[in-house]
Amino acid sequence: MAPSSMLAFFTPPDHLPGAFLFAASCHRVVTTPTSKDVNEILNSSGMLTSNWSNRMAHMDVQLLLLYLSPLFLVFIGWEMLYLRKHGAAYPTAGYQWKDLFANATLALMHQGGDALAAIAIAIAIAIAYLYDTLWGWRLFDIELNLWSLLLLFLLQDLCYWLFHFASHHVRWLWAYHVVHHSSERLNLSTAFRQSLMYPVSGMWLFWIPMILIGFPPEAVVATVLLSLGFQFFVHTQVVGKLGKLEWIFNTPSHHRVHHASNARYIDRNFAGVLIIWDRLFGTFVEEDLGEPCRFGITKPIHSFNPLTLTFHEWRDMLQEARGLPWRQKLAVLFGKPAGPTSG
Repeated sequence: MAPSSMLAFFTPPDHLPGAFLFAASCHRVVTTPTSKDVNEILNSSGMLTSNWSNRMAHMDVQLLLLYLSPLFLVFIGWEMLYLRKHGAAYPTAGYQWKDLFANATLALMHQGGDALAAIAIAIAIAIAYLYDTLWGWRLFDIELNLWSLLLLFLLQDLCYWLFHFASHHVRWLWAYHVVHHSSERLNLSTAFRQSLMYPVSGMWLFWIPMILIGFPPEAVVATVLLSLGFQFFVHTQVVGKLGKLEWIFNTPSHHRVHHASNARYIDRNFAGVLIIWDRLFGTFVEEDLGEPCRFGITKPIHSFNPLTLTFHEWRDMLQEARGLPWRQKLAVLFGKPAGPTSG
């Protein structure tokens, strides 16, 4: 996973059907709407309550990654300069312009696409409505302090591990995640290689337990985004092993293993921030310098076309499911990804 892969969460309307009717009437959007954008939209349609308006006036957590983007670009620039001098030691790390263009285009497509604008807004409003409803059913009223934030961080990191594990073992989820793994190179720009199909895939479902427990949705989203921001920095080959930190944290070494398609490495190290979950659940593999990581997927795409990269697995999956009985159709859609392993 990577920084741009989190759907923004918006103010829920009073009535979900009205929200869908309004969203369906929208013709185009240039970027993923911010909370301010959606507030203005819903205010103009009379669907925004004053209570939520006050809350959302202070809720710009989805902009965290936008604020961090200059830092990401600085590190990409540094890595590019470093590889100019030392690139011979990292043959699959160098920046290839076609690959870089594909990564950048996929990031922009992930942030917004005209054709999916109405659907994206409808899904965003529906998710926000769902989160608000579940928040009303919370088991506890959790006050945010140092200890509760630490607990939230641990729970979110565990939920992320489950989401990432499922993304490699459920084909519906793999269909969007394969985009991130499809490059045969690995550098910091790979972090931006994301799919615009995240909202459709159901990533947001994995954060529901934290809201039901009693953590405010804003705090949950902020924690997710900070986790994704951290993960930008593990997409590199120029950082070696980090000593004792390797025991606790997801590091570049651990994440290189995750992106590798070698039989020894494939479908391992699903960590977000903490590697402890992989160690606990038996999915951890250490990088062996004697066996260099071979990046990419088991069925290479051989294309830099962003649309091909985004939809090739959806196309293959839906074609295989067409005409099958429902039980077999569901097995194709939600079974393990095709091939010897997911990639």
